[in-house]
Amino acid sequence: MALNLNSTLKMPSGYEIPMLGYGVYQTPEAAAEDVTHHAIASGYRHVDSATVYRNESPSATGMLKAGIPREQLFYTSKIPPNKINYKDAKDCVAESLKKTNLKYIDLYLLHAPYGGKEGRLGAWRALVEAVDEGKVRSIGVSNYGVHHLEELDEWQKQQPKEKAGILSVNQVELHPWLARPDIVSWCQDHGVVVEAYSPLVRSTRMEEPVLVSLAKKHGKTAAQILLRWGLQKGFVILPKSVTHSRIEENTKLYDFELDASDMKELEMRTYKPCTWDPTIAPLSD
Repeated sequence: MALNLNSTLKMPSGYEIPMLGYGVYQTPEAAAEDVTHHAIASGYRHVDSATVYRNESPSATGMLKAGIPREQLFYTSKIPPNKINYKDAKDCVAESLKKTNLKYIDLYLLHAPYGGKEGRLGAWRALVEAVDEGKVRSIGVSNYGVHHLEELDEWQKQQPKEKAGILSVNQVELHPWLARPDIVSWCQDHGVVVEAYSPLVRSTRMEEPVLVSLAKKHGKTAAQILLRWGLQKGFVILPKSVTHSRIEENTKLYDFELDASDMKELEMRTYKPCTWDPTIAPLSD
């Protein structure tokens, strides 16, 4: 598949999601409008926020400020880990719409598989209702392991089709040191789009010999090698930076390609998260 800055994937919901997203995790509220505006002006069309990031309002404002038609933009938010239940999830969607001043949110996720079975399924029902009400277009989950995905899938199979909703996305930490073949395979088998957060491994691996070598081979930065890896894996990638030059650098991914040997070199076969990992949480959480 030839990739470019405008590449999208079709979600099970029927909507398209841009493969290059701009993440605003830990972006200070005071900076979020400026950097998000710069990202959209630099060619991004997808902003990934969350209630717990405390920057929904300025990131949405920055996104719209660039003057791109709303239908060409894609905005994500998430139900916080401590609000994974029906009532709180309903309230979160309403609050996000109010904070962002958007008529609809393109993608809303459950941020983590917490809250116990009743909480998770209740929060999911709230998202399904938000879609039915036109408040949200597509819904999904984040940090779901295979056992969490199977719990939701089993519940959905027991519901009338119009009541179950459509699982479109699972967003998890993904990079060569945490390739998660089990989760990725499950999602691919079920047609669920995989989103990769922390695709740059929080800049903790930039001096790895394999990245240095591949960067030299392709005349690119280590960050660009990591991001290209994610794209070629078929993931939606969510790089994050508050530096204008790096925001721009992270879009320069389409004038080179990693060959089969490059991709093989990046098969680390390790389990090394650089952040939290709720995918391993027991179903009782």
